[in-house]
Amino acid sequence: MILDVARFTTAERPYWQELDTTLHHLEEDPGAILSLAEAERFHYLYQRCSSDLSRLSTFSADPELREYLESLVARAYAEIHETRERRGPGSFKHWFLSTFPRTFRKHIRAFQLSLAITIAGTGFGAAALHFDPPSKTVMMPFSQLMENPADRVAREEKSQQDRMSGHKGTFASTLMTHNIQVSLTAFALGITWGLGTVMILFYNGVSLGAVGADYIQAGQTKFLFGWLMPHGAIEIPAIVLAGQAGLILAGALIGWGGQASRRERMGAISKDLLTMLGGVAIMLVWAGIVESFFSQYHEPVLPYAVKIAFGSVEMFALFFFLMRAGAR
Repeated sequence: MILDVARFTTAERPYWQELDTTLHHLEEDPGAILSLAEAERFHYLYQRCSSDLSRLSTFSADPELREYLESLVARAYAEIHETRERRGPGSFKHWFLSTFPRTFRKHIRAFQLSLAITIAGTGFGAAALHFDPPSKTVMMPFSQLMENPADRVAREEKSQQDRMSGHKGTFASTLMTHNIQVSLTAFALGITWGLGTVMILFYNGVSLGAVGADYIQAGQTKFLFGWLMPHGAIEIPAIVLAGQAGLILAGALIGWGGQASRRERMGAISKDLLTMLGGVAIMLVWAGIVESFFSQYHEPVLPYAVKIAFGSVEMFALFFFLMRAGAR
């Protein structure tokens, strides 16, 4: 069969140009996602151009035309069989709203264990302070918490001045740095086969339980929740998530009788660990801003009911985000 190259080219060129346009769009915007209909059309154009190239290869057609089609088919093949994660203007949004929560759910058992360790520490800290009040000097995470809770509340509620005026930004950055360091430590100590991570989580729970028991026993429950909930609703889960990442690392190091080598296990979780730590960092940045610009203001400047409501909304929003975002 003799092929009329000129006629053939005229008939097929619109399909080649359509494929070229689609490829240009995908290459210019790596974060672009095709709909089902667009993906089916793209695949059809790829198959048609591949067939056209095959037909032209059997004839002494224009070398430039064959080269053009070869390049077109190669580019389309690379797009169809691409295995790397796309990165572009829309990639951060997709990562945060989809990849991060899906990664969290993928390792939900490690989170449950991290949470259980923290809760155990919280219970221990509260019980220790209740039955052994002098232990307060050991368990309190900050020196300013050593005073009587009632005295602190009375002093802060009496003051009408903006205590954070002029250094909110500095205070927020200090909080972010401290909390991120704690979180990174909880994660990094996963390299001790999880023992260090367990200790950090448990001690963090002990401090939290001691502070809570101290203020509740002093009759300052409303102040406690109004003070802690706005930033704690995000900060505490972030540290638990960092512990989750540390336990994931520990599990990969131990192996638990799996057939894969340690290098293979580490390679399999490396991307998930980076995702978890990136999400934790964002959570802690938000918590630091809230603590500096919101949590430090008490009645009568800012009603406790408003602060508790704000923290409750944050907590439920975080729960639904982690459990439902990115679900297919």
